[in-house]
Amino acid sequence: MIDQAKLLRDKVRQKKAMNENRKTRIIAVTSGKGGVGKSNFALNFALSLVKQNKKVLIFDVDLGFANVDVLLGRSPKETIASMIDKGLSVWDIIEEGPNGLLFISGGSGFNEMFRMDEAKMNLFFHELSTIQGHVDYIILDTGAGLSDENMRFILAADDVILVTTPEPTAMTDAYAVVKMVHQKDRNVHMKLIINQCTSEKEGIQTADNFKKVTEQFLSKQIDTLGFIPSDAHVTSSVKKQVPFFLAFPNCQASKAVQNVTNDFLQLPAPFKLGVKGFLLKMLNK
Repeated sequence: MIDQAKLLRDKVRQKKAMNENRKTRIIAVTSGKGGVGKSNFALNFALSLVKQNKKVLIFDVDLGFANVDVLLGRSPKETIASMIDKGLSVWDIIEEGPNGLLFISGGSGFNEMFRMDEAKMNLFFHELSTIQGHVDYIILDTGAGLSDENMRFILAADDVILVTTPEPTAMTDAYAVVKMVHQKDRNVHMKLIINQCTSEKEGIQTADNFKKVTEQFLSKQIDTLGFIPSDAHVTSSVKKQVPFFLAFPNCQASKAVQNVTNDFLQLPAPFKLGVKGFLLKMLNK
């Protein structure tokens, strides 16, 4: 039986010299509440980046309800939690998904990560640091809401994408996230995705209303990254456990995600801390 972890390690060795100058960019995808399609967006956005010849790793850090593996129809053999408990290499827990997308599952014990002893924390830091330069993007699928753990990931990332829907409760909770982040660090730049729009007009109106509120009450500007329409193919793909970007590449949601990706890649890249910088910032919050 082929050892997938060994194959990944071999690939790393072969490309080590070539990747020395690659800058890895950390993107946190978050939301104010559950049920807005955050994980689905994060996964399909990752696959869209892969289509643009980017090397991408999606890291499920939703400490309560990790479900990227469910959306992929996978049962990971190892997780971050088991890496720490068993003293494994990070390359032992990275799984290869469709089209070469890499992913890591946090695992049910991952919510204890910020309470690890020094030895386990050193292992965690060292192993994740080895990813630097081997991928273009690490996409963090964070939990929803205002937990301390979520704030750590958001404040340490290079980019933050906030996913919401036109539903009033989703908008209210998304605003609460912006307010909390703004109070902790005014320099965090957040980009807005309006998901499950009934029309582009609704998406534009929702985004405009949201931005007016953040500008009026927080003096903070939020840029709109794009709109994802309501699409029955999304629900169908979830049932199939195949990402809609792959199962239905020509559906409206897939086209919208591709447009978002194209626009994202045209944006000026922020100063990148790299994986080590991200980890230091996250663990010292």
